[in-house]
Amino acid sequence: MTLSYDLTWWAWAIAILGALLIGISKSGIAGLGVLAVASFTLIFPPRESIGIVLPILIVGDIVAVLHFRRNALWTYLIRLAPWTALGVIIGYFALGRLDAQLVGKLIGAILLVITALQFWRMRSAQGVEHAGEVLAHNHWLTALVGILAGFFTMVSNASGPIMIVYLLAMGLPKMEFMGTSAWFYFLINTAKVPLSVNLGLITWQSLTFDLMMAPFAIVGGLVGYQILKRTNQRVFEQLALLFTALAALRLIIG
Repeated sequence: MTLSYDLTWWAWAIAILGALLIGISKSGIAGLGVLAVASFTLIFPPRESIGIVLPILIVGDIVAVLHFRRNALWTYLIRLAPWTALGVIIGYFALGRLDAQLVGKLIGAILLVITALQFWRMRSAQGVEHAGEVLAHNHWLTALVGILAGFFTMVSNASGPIMIVYLLAMGLPKMEFMGTSAWFYFLINTAKVPLSVNLGLITWQSLTFDLMMAPFAIVGGLVGYQILKRTNQRVFEQLALLFTALAALRLIIG
């Protein structure tokens, strides 16, 4: 992968904002995660952005685990683990056979789908409650969620809204939700590293860029934790949905 650092000032601004949003989404406003991932596809080719974003996500995961390390509910993680691993494997083989343009359109379609899921979650508390009742008693649906989360996170780093819907449908309190999500993504993202290296998505050059972005992800994680304690998340999630949808449409149109 050839990665040029000859970026315009606005491209650097988008990258820094994306890293900040990654940190904020990991520790505070989960709905911002898709917007953060989408922002990198605005300045890098879609396929290359997958490898560029992954180490930044892991930095955010580490900050989140430090914040919420005692709040994870491991029953949910164990239930999802084998199906998520299967989804990652499927995504690995699919990604290795897709060209850059097709990957861009695929990521755009995925972003639109999960944006719709996130919008449904925000607008229909009754729907989420009903989904929780079904998911809690249907192992096949849990398997489907795990496979979709694994596949989407491998091909686009954008499975966040799927997990948001699932964990909220389970009725988890705020801190348990964040702790379970933090450990889930820390484990799955670190497991994706060797696969991404093998696909040529992560290189020493991309890691150099990630090193420059890491401090902003850390700052974002600290800010996100304060936001979680003090601010209503609804407005932030609505803005994330708007900009995510616009970014997804751009990818699909090309």
